[in-house]
Amino acid sequence: MDRRSLILGASTLATLGVTRVTESEPPEPGAKHPKERVEGIGGLFFRSHDPKALAEWYQRHLGIDPTPTDYDQPVWRQTAGPTVFAPFPRDTKYFGSPQQAWMVNFRVGNLDAMVAQLRATGIAVDIDSKVYPNGRFARLHDPDGNPIELWEPAGR
Repeated sequence: MDRRSLILGASTLATLGVTRVTESEPPEPGAKHPKERVEGIGGLFFRSHDPKALAEWYQRHLGIDPTPTDYDQPVWRQTAGPTVFAPFPRDTKYFGSPQQAWMVNFRVGNLDAMVAQLRATGIAVDIDSKVYPNGRFARLHDPDGNPIELWEPAGR
């Protein structure tokens, strides 16, 4: 199964209002509560040659606020929506170079506007010419060479 098929399934279910693909495992005999599940991703942590500069790049170009330096500062909040958690085979070429162990996919409201905004600052962005049933995609790389996929879900 390829990545866009996974996103297609998740986004289709979300569009239909299905919030859970599967139920939690049934409780064990004698158990009083169903199995606990995580509620979402609380952070994405990765290495960088210059973490401060990279955090500033993400804030300037994608609007992601940097990690607060104290507990009184607000944290970046994402808009609720479908999220795909998909491990890939070690030899995948989808992320680009074999050294890339991860890729992040950000949902956007207007892909064309985001791409124009990024290109206006000199960032190379490749738009996938195919329109998928679950939306449109574009690809770019951050200054460390990490792949970023932008996704405009269908129906926007």
